[in-house]
Amino acid sequence: MANVNIRVDDKLKREAEGIFAALGLTMSAATNVFYKQVVRFGGIPFSLRVDPDQFHSTASKAHPDSCDVAMASEAALAKDWLLPEEDTAWADL
Repeated sequence: MANVNIRVDDKLKREAEGIFAALGLTMSAATNVFYKQVVRFGGIPFSLRVDPDQFHSTASKAHPDSCDVAMASEAALAKDWLLPEEDTAWADL
C-alpha cells in the first residue's frame, strides 16, 4: 500500500472529514474511492469548468498586456474529453 501526502486547507479538511464520517468513510477510504473513480472514468470523475466571461475578466486584470487567450468551444473539448455528470459519476458507489 502506498502513502500519499497532500496539502489541504485546514478548514476544508475538517469539513470533508465530517462529511466522510457521516458517510461512514475515513479520509483514506474516501481518497481511495476518488482514485478508483479516476481510473474507472479515465480522468477526473466530474466536470471542471470556468465561466469564460469571468476567466477573461480575471485574466485581463491580472495581465492587461497579454489577453490573447483562445478559448476552445465546449463542443471541441467534448470531442477529446467526454466526462459524465457529477451525480452519474458517483451513482455506482
